[in-house]
Amino acid sequence: MTDDGKLIEWLLEGDPAIRWQVMRDLVGASKETIATERHKVATEGWSARLLSCQDASGMWGGQLYNRKWLSTTYTLLLLRQMGLEANHPQAYLACKLLLNGGFKPNGGLSYAKTVDVIDNGVTGMVLSILAYFGYPDHRLHAIAGYLCDQQLSDGGWEPVPGDQHLRYKFDATLLILDGLHEYEQQFPGRSERVAAAQRRGREFLLHHRLYHLPQSEQIIDKKMLLFSFPPRWHFDVLASLDYFQACRMERDERLSAAIELLVAKRNQNGSWDLQNRHAGKTFFEMEEVGKPSRWNTLRALRVLEWWQGN
Repeated sequence: MTDDGKLIEWLLEGDPAIRWQVMRDLVGASKETIATERHKVATEGWSARLLSCQDASGMWGGQLYNRKWLSTTYTLLLLRQMGLEANHPQAYLACKLLLNGGFKPNGGLSYAKTVDVIDNGVTGMVLSILAYFGYPDHRLHAIAGYLCDQQLSDGGWEPVPGDQHLRYKFDATLLILDGLHEYEQQFPGRSERVAAAQRRGREFLLHHRLYHLPQSEQIIDKKMLLFSFPPRWHFDVLASLDYFQACRMERDERLSAAIELLVAKRNQNGSWDLQNRHAGKTFFEMEEVGKPSRWNTLRALRVLEWWQGN
């Protein structure tokens, strides 16, 4: 547990979406206290504002995927990150639209209007949403199977077949790992294949120490070093570390450089700044770039709690 009382007090002054996760991950509050605070996510603060923007059809921004970051996909992704509870009827309705509007017979998902192409990263992202909200549909198993089929021999995933741009490979791999992890939480023990795919995917990231070329100090893309929230579809070091802690992985020294980077970015008062915002329209902004970020501070602290506890 962190012993910085002032920092925790500052975090607990934030939105309910922040508070309940601080209580769970940093304070060690009782299950009842956490549940009471989490229940407020649907009725107060940022999440309630997002829910109020849903249109009569069940979509956000009038689109399932396009119109970043106003679309149904990215709104549900953010509501998931805020911790909206799985039984929320507005989320269920939107999940139905996402699945019916993009599902393909091979298990992939596509929302492209002009070209019938499946983006593996988008498929992983939507699987994370559907699994998190507990949407009851057998097609989730087909999506997970499709993603396992698409894994490359090195453990990573290309966003679309033949796209060998290394940066985009990291984006797709993290999105898919996150989706398979949520699927496994919803359907524990259903498929050793899903668990094995995650192990190989994590090994791909570890082989690169998250952001380096293999056996090199060369950074793949300096944008990976900037901490954003929401990360949207983009890979960055903090988002990746947060995935590893969510999986409760054993400490691996290949993450040491990433942890050192995380610690080096900490402010004197113990907080972390919002370093970057991904360009695009939003319903509203939660935090200001260049200023202390409760989102980044929460995520960084729980990463360090996990790392130091191993």
